[in-house]
Amino acid sequence: MNLYQNLGYLVLGSRLRRLSEAFLSEINRAYQNEGIDFDASWFPVFYLLSKNESLSIKELSEQIEVSHPAASQIITGLKNKNLVTSATCTEDGRKQLVQLTDSGKQLLAQIMPVWEAVTAAMDQLVASEPSCSELLSSITALENTFKRTSLAGLITDKIKTEV
Repeated sequence: MNLYQNLGYLVLGSRLRRLSEAFLSEINRAYQNEGIDFDASWFPVFYLLSKNESLSIKELSEQIEVSHPAASQIITGLKNKNLVTSATCTEDGRKQLVQLTDSGKQLLAQIMPVWEAVTAAMDQLVASEPSCSELLSSITALENTFKRTSLAGLITDKIKTEV
């Protein structure tokens, strides 16, 4: 057992971050191997825009569960690469509607087979390690628990009862 495994929940965030970074690095390498200029961090926006002709930045931020400024930053980066554009909503002038440009749509066509391959490869990896079979449902359960319960509050209660 390594240090991270020995420390259990004390390093859960660090382990999840390391796992996420390793996973995204591998996904980005797969895009590079295919000669596709795409960053895995763009996936949520591209996925949502593949399912919707246009979405407001607010809708994007809510669906990908990031702050409005964080979503705006992603969109600005994609605009700079000419992959998305935004226009003022005709019904509500305060809304900026984001949609894929022609270049973005061409890139989408290139990356969709990679998404299918990622799913198939992960299914294969998870099947080879039975203890991984509940990974996604366990992550969802933990996310839902954090939404319902204040971990900081529980920690404070534990400290107060031990003193």
